[in-house]
Amino acid sequence: MSSPYSPLRLTLVALVLLVFMLPPGWLLLSALKPQAEIFQWPPTLLPVNPTFENFANAISKARFLLFFQNSAIVAILSAMLSVTISVMAGYALAKFRFKGDTVLFMLIMSSLMVPLQIVLIPVFLVLRDLGLLNTLAGLIIAPAATPTGVFLMRQYIVNIPDSLLEAARLDGTPEWRILLRIIVPLSIPAIGTLMAFNLVWRWNDYLWPFLIVNDQDMWTVQMAIANSVGRFGIDWPRLLSMSVLSVLPVLVVFSALQRLLMGGIMAGATKE
Repeated sequence: MSSPYSPLRLTLVALVLLVFMLPPGWLLLSALKPQAEIFQWPPTLLPVNPTFENFANAISKARFLLFFQNSAIVAILSAMLSVTISVMAGYALAKFRFKGDTVLFMLIMSSLMVPLQIVLIPVFLVLRDLGLLNTLAGLIIAPAATPTGVFLMRQYIVNIPDSLLEAARLDGTPEWRILLRIIVPLSIPAIGTLMAFNLVWRWNDYLWPFLIVNDQDMWTVQMAIANSVGRFGIDWPRLLSMSVLSVLPVLVVFSALQRLLMGGIMAGATKE
């Protein structure tokens, strides 16, 4: 049996790691360069005169902290709302039998085949009638319920033994307490996975905020980054520094939820 640490295997792993790390590394190092050094030829990987002025300008002059706050509010609240809806819907579809439950589940799954562009205008009109345009609430509520989340939670909860639930019901435990005290604790890996994915999806979302937000005070980080690309020029130092700052929360989320992510993704892959 070949060793998992053979020179050839380690060389291939190092090459793959280099390919994946080169773009973000170049981004970070370029953000530390003055504008003149960014465009010098031949280009250099390491900054000759590293400076944090680009980051300071992004925070002080580009109002990055306001946009960061808006994105954080939208991502966290929308992810929490999406997880709550997905857990309740997944529990109902996994553990309750009622007429049309399979049809309902198939309808939810079939919505994955509907292109996002088709529902943008109807949802926009609904938010307009509700007075939620140009508000963070509109960014939070509209994308909260996702068929992907319902599918993930339903497939995870269906593997929880019914005997646990029946024992709780025999003791007179109400359904909401069964959900909170049994289903949720046992579904932490799937909930963590879904929470991480929703946080990243909402944090990186650009199209939906672009459609319903006109007030600059309600901009998210992605809208601010896109605004750095002007009609007659690009503010490269600001664009690079804001891009680096926008990546940091994603790294923190995946680092903090790494173990839950692996548990949620691998759930159901093995059978005892």
